[in-house]
Amino acid sequence: MRLGVIDVGSNTVHLLVVDAHPGASPNPYHSQRSVLRLMRYLDADGAIVEEGVRLITAAIAESVRIAHEIGVDDLICTATSAIREAANGEAVLARIARETGVSLHVLSGEDEARITMLAVRRWLGWSAGEILLFDIGGGSFEIAQGADEYPDVQVSLPLGAGRTTINYLAEDPPPREAVSALRAHARAEFTRVREDLFLDRPRPKRVVGTSKTIRSLARLIGGPPDPENGDLAPLHYAGLREWEPTLRDMPSNVREYLPGITPERGYQIIAGAIVLRTAMKVFDVSTLTISPWALREGIVLRYIDALDGRGAEPVSADDFRTALTATGGAAQR
Repeated sequence: MRLGVIDVGSNTVHLLVVDAHPGASPNPYHSQRSVLRLMRYLDADGAIVEEGVRLITAAIAESVRIAHEIGVDDLICTATSAIREAANGEAVLARIARETGVSLHVLSGEDEARITMLAVRRWLGWSAGEILLFDIGGGSFEIAQGADEYPDVQVSLPLGAGRTTINYLAEDPPPREAVSALRAHARAEFTRVREDLFLDRPRPKRVVGTSKTIRSLARLIGGPPDPENGDLAPLHYAGLREWEPTLRDMPSNVREYLPGITPERGYQIIAGAIVLRTAMKVFDVSTLTISPWALREGIVLRYIDALDGRGAEPVSADDFRTALTATGGAAQR
């Protein structure tokens, strides 16, 4: 069957269309992004302003139109931290439903971590053993760990690349004092959750990074993908440490011309680099394996799993919402 996923994140509204059926890897058919950077459209109270709501609504409507033109058998629509944490999130969801006919399913940060871990495990396989996962979004930073398809422990922190740019690095390029303040804040947050949740976990066999921010940094620092299989080079802490001052001193309109850095990432890539480097330091990580599969692929995999035994009959919305949030780790925050 042909399945569409609309993911409303902090940076983009992303439509992914795949051909999928139980027992097979999802085959990408179409992908497109509408760049929004929703963190720029929050007022002092944390509500999404009118312009931002109009942009979200228009991007979703366009994604729905294209999905219908392609001819998807089912369309899954989710939202993450930008709407989840907005002061007027419920009103925005109601307006989107009224104007587009789309009822967004809002994922918690813990849901994001669990579903992303599923995607990473399916990509790497069981031989990867105990995995520690870092996932940087626009609004949040998820960490998860476990040896199975779903993590034993996961946490979501408000340390996304867009959020930390707005809160700490609004000047372009940022002054060193602001960089130091962000690093100190991130270090305190990562140290707290490591001591509370991760100290009793086995040392991971593989530490994995996902998300566009991490993939962009890996491309910049590690070079182009392997021509044989398309895999990105690992991201090494030493390389990230060397590149960070260069990124810090560049204005965003120069950063976007660097290899792997797209215009929509140029503004916030330095915050992503600082936060990621701090996480690697606190968790004593020297190298990140890069997974091309992340949240959206995990959502597709959950749907395929729910299809198993049903033939080509689409999964009902209520059943799939239950499937998305079922199965969790024992520890979370």
